[in-house]
Amino acid sequence: MNAYTPIVAARRPEVEFRKGESLRLQPIRAFKAVSRLMADKEDTAAVFDLMRALSGKSVSKGYARLMSTSAGGRIAYERDELNDRLMDRAWLESFAPGTVGAAYLAHMDERGFTADGLKQISEETLDSQVEAAHPLTWYGRRLRDVHDIWHVLSGYRTDALGEACLVAFSYQQTRSLGFGVIAFAAGNKLGSTKNGQPYKAAIREAHRNGKACAWLPAVDYPQLFAEDLEAARARLGIRPARIYQSIPPELRDGVFTAPTTH
Repeated sequence: MNAYTPIVAARRPEVEFRKGESLRLQPIRAFKAVSRLMADKEDTAAVFDLMRALSGKSVSKGYARLMSTSAGGRIAYERDELNDRLMDRAWLESFAPGTVGAAYLAHMDERGFTADGLKQISEETLDSQVEAAHPLTWYGRRLRDVHDIWHVLSGYRTDALGEACLVAFSYQQTRSLGFGVIAFAAGNKLGSTKNGQPYKAAIREAHRNGKACAWLPAVDYPQLFAEDLEAARARLGIRPARIYQSIPPELRDGVFTAPTTH
């Protein structure tokens, strides 16, 4: 049955939010971060730096939307820490073949990823507040920790095009400007390959797919992991990544170098 109890982290540092619980936009910092990312798509620290620079009110608005959903109040009250859940190997191995949970574990094992990898990099970001004891930082951690789950649900892999598509998809889900900037910049760089592949069309399709499906931050992920993957995609209205899948895997990195680490 894959039963679970909420995992709540204790004794986190406190944080104070100001100006309507938003973070000041930092365009110069964002420009430097996206420049680093376009030079090295494996620079995950640049992603977190960019997201910190451009998050603005997106986190507070997302949390308010979560609280307005039928299950969101319970999810926010339980304040389950997804990272801790996703680092529980025994729990992940308890899911039957074909389920979201089994697909997630296969995705992570194939690439040598762990949920702690993103957690550690996010904690190292300059003036990061993500580990603080505050409802908004809990919600920020939730958005961080669903990244690879959304890879599995959306069908986008971790090549350069897959990551660009997923951030376009994620922009529609979170309205975080950082995701939009990465998708735009990556689309331009991939488009410069000039090999006839529809890179920009794939990213635009991902943008539409993110808009058309259910609002994924409100999903109960421990319950979702027990569902059949294809049934879950259908229930959530996640459309197939047809244009992305039409591009040969060996061409999905475009002018970027081949992927190495998470």
